[in-house]
Amino acid sequence: MTLLAALPLAVALRGMIEAHLGRSLVASAVADGMDYGWWQEFTSQASGLAETFSPVIIGFAATLGNISGLLDAQRESFLVTAALAGYLLVWTFLSGGIFDRYARQRRTMAHGFFAASGVFFWRFLRLAIVAGAAYWFLFSYVHGWLFDDLNTWLTRDLTTERVTFLWRAMLYAAFGVALLAVNLVCDYARIRTVVEDRRSVLGALRAALAFVGRHPGRAFGLYALNGLVFLLLLAVWALAAPGAGGTGLSMWLAFAGTQLFLLARLLLKLQFMASQTALFQRSFAHATYTAAPAPAWPESPAAEAIVGGPHEPSYIR
Repeated sequence: MTLLAALPLAVALRGMIEAHLGRSLVASAVADGMDYGWWQEFTSQASGLAETFSPVIIGFAATLGNISGLLDAQRESFLVTAALAGYLLVWTFLSGGIFDRYARQRRTMAHGFFAASGVFFWRFLRLAIVAGAAYWFLFSYVHGWLFDDLNTWLTRDLTTERVTFLWRAMLYAAFGVALLAVNLVCDYARIRTVVEDRRSVLGALRAALAFVGRHPGRAFGLYALNGLVFLLLLAVWALAAPGAGGTGLSMWLAFAGTQLFLLARLLLKLQFMASQTALFQRSFAHATYTAAPAPAWPESPAAEAIVGGPHEPSYIR
């Protein structure tokens, strides 16, 4: 799904690069390997989507760039934002079926999965709007207060870079905790929506806050454990991530390695969802329980008559 979301942007960026290179001699040099001189020339006059084509997109630098951009509240171009919004919309649809599958702890087949996805999509979409408002408040106001006002006040009389760095690192940690807290509450709001078949988004959020408040050690401990696994994945990726340059087989091996990292990150995300669902159900002693009935594939009228429906003929009785 990540590849499909990025593919239109990659095609558009390819056209920009092709138009910039044309039939020049530099085009042959770039085709044989990375030319940093041309790359700097291209980025110096780039705008919009082309601005994203920088050395930070290669290997582990891309991961660090994404984390840094998130913590520093950097804005993306319109096309990147649109692609991200489309990706999140599809993920919002699929997450209902995923949570339902984990809550039932058995196969729900394709019709059950997509039926649950459709049932919970609009509820999750309303929840995403509320979560988006919370994230907007954090990035628009809390981020500015921490890094513009408080950081300036704390470091205005300091002359040691090490102490200045420590203060900024502490502010990054505080802002990260605020983001994770919102994410944690929204996760359990989605879980309570699915397991208890809740229709009210505000009710699900209040219930999620109550659950986290009653079980803070379990909820934050599980989140920290999953986060540790994510950090281990990042450490492995930092050692194995490909660098710039290379053509032919090495280029495709680098592409395959990147896709494997994205697959591992997706599997870890599913592990997050499964473990949080299991924790919630175990805490309320109703494992495999969901309030909504399991979606069933509709049968023909003849089949319903045979199994005994509301209009069962007398001769079948």
